Amino acid sequence: MSARRSIADLSTDLADRAESFCRQYFPEGRKQGNYWQVGDTSGAKGQSLAIRLHAQGGRKAGSWTDYATGEYGDLIDLLQERLGSVTLKETLREARSFLGEAPCPAVPRDSQTREQPDDASSKRIARARKLFAAGKPVLGTLAATYLQRRGISRLGPALRYHPQLFLRHGTDDADPPRRAPTLLAKITDNQGQITGCARVYLDPSTGGLAAIESPKRILGQLHGHAIRFWSGTSRTDLIVGEGLENTLSVGTALPEFDLASCLTATHLGLFIPPSGIKRIWIARDHDEAGRNASMRLRNQRESLGIACGDLVPQLGDFNDDLRAFGKDALRRSLLKAMKAQGLEIGDG
Repeated sequence: MSARRSIADLSTDLADRAESFCRQYFPEGRKQGNYWQVGDTSGAKGQSLAIRLHAQGGRKAGSWTDYATGEYGDLIDLLQERLGSVTLKETLREARSFLGEAPCPAVPRDSQTREQPDDASSKRIARARKLFAAGKPVLGTLAATYLQRRGISRLGPALRYHPQLFLRHGTDDADPPRRAPTLLAKITDNQGQITGCARVYLDPSTGGLAAIESPKRILGQLHGHAIRFWSGTSRTDLIVGEGLENTLSVGTALPEFDLASCLTATHLGLFIPPSGIKRIWIARDHDEAGRNASMRLRNQRESLGIACGDLVPQLGDFNDDLRAFGKDALRRSLLKAMKAQGLEIGDG
């Protein structure tokens, strides 16, 4: 294909292969009738974002809407969001590669000279910062109750609480959005700048997750970034986990370690650690997605001289372990695994 072909032509060609596109770039999603449903443009699990797979009723294949944020577009727009803060030129190169029309060298994830996010990304990031700023400290709130009921005692300034945040039940919900109490968590880059905000919608009557199809949602930019919890001491080791509760469960047992929660297995594999980190402990879930994410992160970081170790729960995830066995037993298990992989600290 000539490089002079229009963006509209590329968009049409991607739409003709919409399902293959979704399976490659949004593997955490699932097919529901004529739609591929996923959590958001970052590829997180959920159903807030719906991508039309085939033209229907005058509506084009490949068009998408994120019902949690109101955003929409075609597959070129979606691909640029999925790739992160890259240029349009790089996005089009990736699209051509997917279509088999040109090789596409990998975009360097560690480059310190990335292009600035486009206007749409900048607006989402601004909304995420505004949302987090509207929160209040979590202590004494339903958010703290939610975490404490899961055995979690490791909190921090990365968490806030909003008592009445707007939400929709799901993609087919025609009713006006209602309000629900919400745990907020700020997503930051390696310079400490907020790039996104994770939302965990809660049920005010039970203190558990809200009974909606996607109670965990993300606003802003997650690619390469994380929710961070510092121990207060400068360390060269960092524990990097998947879900927020999973990571905080490890942090509850190991309060002396710094933590980074990447929220999904996909983004665990894409995490970029801050400078000064010499070893990463990958606290993954006990499933295939966790194994694949750990392998991807390990391959990327060890090639750059950062040692990696695996932390694997006995049950499905570390919150399952924390609740089943208790904090002390989880601490002993984690330290034993870390010592077996070369960590030299006491188990105090």
